[in-house]
Amino acid sequence: MSVIISNIRIGIDDPDELAIEKAKKKLSVKDSRISSIHVYKRSLDARRRKHTGFVLSVLAQLDGDEERLVQRIDDPSVVYKPNQTLQVTIGCTPLVHPIVVVGTGPAGLFAAYILAHNGYCPLVIERGEPIEIRTLTVQQFWHDGIFSAKSNVQFGEGGAGTFSDGKLTTRISDSRCSYVLQELVRHGAPADILTSAKPHIGTDKLRDVLVSMRKEILRLGGKICFNTKLEDILLSSNNKVIGIIANGERIETEHVILALGHSARDTFRMLAERDIPIENKDFSIGVRIEQLQSVIDYGLYGELAGHPRLPKGEYQLSYRENGKCVYTFCMCPGGFVVPSASEKETVVTNGMSEHARDGKNANAALVVSVGKRDFGHAPFAGMHLQEQIEKEAFRLGGGNYHAPAVSVDSFCNAQNTLSIRSVEPTYACGVSAASFEKLFSNETINMLQTGLLYFEKKLPGFSAPEGILTGPETRTSSPIRILRDPNSYMSIGVHGIYPCGEGAGYAGGIMSAACDGIRIAQSIMSIYSPTEKSTL
Repeated sequence: MSVIISNIRIGIDDPDELAIEKAKKKLSVKDSRISSIHVYKRSLDARRRKHTGFVLSVLAQLDGDEERLVQRIDDPSVVYKPNQTLQVTIGCTPLVHPIVVVGTGPAGLFAAYILAHNGYCPLVIERGEPIEIRTLTVQQFWHDGIFSAKSNVQFGEGGAGTFSDGKLTTRISDSRCSYVLQELVRHGAPADILTSAKPHIGTDKLRDVLVSMRKEILRLGGKICFNTKLEDILLSSNNKVIGIIANGERIETEHVILALGHSARDTFRMLAERDIPIENKDFSIGVRIEQLQSVIDYGLYGELAGHPRLPKGEYQLSYRENGKCVYTFCMCPGGFVVPSASEKETVVTNGMSEHARDGKNANAALVVSVGKRDFGHAPFAGMHLQEQIEKEAFRLGGGNYHAPAVSVDSFCNAQNTLSIRSVEPTYACGVSAASFEKLFSNETINMLQTGLLYFEKKLPGFSAPEGILTGPETRTSSPIRILRDPNSYMSIGVHGIYPCGEGAGYAGGIMSAACDGIRIAQSIMSIYSPTEKSTL
C-alpha cells in the first residue's frame, strides 16, 4: 500500500529533493513513520515560458494505517493507493493443444509472455525475422533499396513499433499499463519510463528488450517460430477452430490469438474468405513533416531552449472543420523519417527516434481523418485507399522507393516544389519532388494546408518555410476491425479466434496493444488449465 502526493510544482532548476520535502509537509508525519518516499511521476509544464517547471507526483509508503491518514488530511492531491497486481485466474478445462499466438508485436508479445509465465507454453508464429536479422534486412532496404516483403518495418519481431520512437504514452486507464512498464524495465528498458509523463524507450533500446523477453518466453516453455506465416485457419462444421496452416504445415490448435498488426492485408483477406466478420474503420492519411528540432525547441521554450533539464520539444496539435480533423501524430523529437513499405513497389513513411533523440530534425505525422464518407462501406474500402495511395507514391517517387516530397512554403502556395535549405530530408531511400495532389483528394489537401497555417499560430516555427513534407503517411492505424464479442473476445460467430491489438482494430499504440494482448490471455487462462510444451 502507498500514498500518492500529486501536483507538486518545482522550478526548472530545483532538485527533486524539493518536491519530496513538499510532499512530506503535506503528509505532516514524522520522518520515522516514512518507510520510503520517491518521485512517482514527472511532467513538464511549459505553458508559461517564464514559469516553466516540473509537476511531480511523489509516492510514499508509511507505517500504520495509510488510508486513515489520507482521510484525515482531506486533500484531493493526497490519495491512498492500494497495491495493484495483475490478476490471473487459472481455469480447469484442459487444453487439447497449445494456444497459438500469431504475431510478435506488443499485443502478441505480451499475450505470449503472460501465457508463458503461467505455464501455458504458447506457440508463437511470426511471418518476419527475429530482431537481430530483421534489423539488417531493414537497413539493407534503407541503404541499398533491396526490399523484403517477408520482413520489413511492418513485419518481424516487435512489430511496426520496433522502428519507431518506442512511445509508451497512452490515453487508456488500465491497471495493466503498470505491469507492462515494469516488465519492460525488467528486460532492459530505461527506468525513467516508470516516472515520465511521456515515456519512450527509443528504437535502439527497444531491440534489446525484445531479445530479453523472447529468451524468457522460450525459457518458460514457449516456442517462437520466425519466418512462419499464417496461411489458413481450419474450422469445424460448427465453426470452431481445429487448427491452422502455417508455411504449408498443419498445426493442431483450438485457440488462435490474432495479433496481426495493421499491415497484414493478405491475412485480412484470408479471414474474410473464411467468413470471419470484418468491417472498415476510420483512420488517417497524410504526410510526415520535418522541421529543425532547434526551431521546435525555441517555439515551445523560448529563451529556455537548450536548458539541460528540458527534454527535446514535443508537440501534439489538432484542428477540426466540417467533420474533418487534421492533427499531428507520432511526433519524433530528434528523429528520422523512415521508409516503411510492407509490399513491393509501394512507398510508406513513418517516424523513428533513438533513445537519445539527438538528431538534427524533428518529425511528425501531419494527417487528416478519413472514413466511410471518403471511401464507402465495403469492409476493405479503406485498405484499398491505402493501397492506391502507396502505389501511386511509388510511381511519383520515380519507381525506386524514393518518396514524394515538397517544401512547406511551396505546398502552402500550391506550387509543389522541393527546395533543400536548412532542413535536410532524412528519408533514407531518398526523396523526389512531386505533387501531393496526385495522392490525396482536394479535401485532404485543403485540410493539410489549413492545419499548417493554424498550427503555426499555436507553435511558432511549426510551418517554417524550409520544412519538408514527405509522403505518404497511411498506416496511422488499422483500416479494418475484426469484430469480436465484448465478453469472450472471440470473433463473432467463430469459437477459438481472438482478434487482438492494433491490427484487429482494438488498440492504438504500443501500450494499448500490449494491454489488449494481456486482456485476451487472461480471458483464455480463466477458462483453461496450462498445457504441455508447444510442438510444431
